[in-house]
Amino acid sequence: MNDIRVRLDKWLWAARFYKTRALAADEADRGRVSVNGLAAKPARELHVGDRVALRQGSVERVVDVLVLGTVRGPAPVAQTLYCETAESIAARERAAEARRLQPEPAASIEQGRPTKRDRRQLADWNRWSASVDDERS
Repeated sequence: MNDIRVRLDKWLWAARFYKTRALAADEADRGRVSVNGLAAKPARELHVGDRVALRQGSVERVVDVLVLGTVRGPAPVAQTLYCETAESIAARERAAEARRLQPEPAASIEQGRPTKRDRRQLADWNRWSASVDDERS
């Protein structure tokens, strides 16, 4: 029997889902990580075969634990610790496609902060209009 014990937050960090162990623990505390369908605390012990569902920003991922690792290594090694489910991969691809097809938010801005050129034109216009207004009074 495998006698290695691995905390959930440490495994999430080693598998490179989160940049720091503190971030992994924080996400688990907020209820964004579940193990086998149940909300999990950071100190929960993981076992090979557990199904972990987590959120990375707006991305929802579901992975099966293959290896219990405690050391954070390079990304190719970290990817051997888990296997992402086919449904999770398909959902991530659909979400990425939906984000790609959404309109660019900046394109909807018709007026915003003026560029340097706009600012100079405004300053030039204001200078001339101010002198015209002064002559009328």
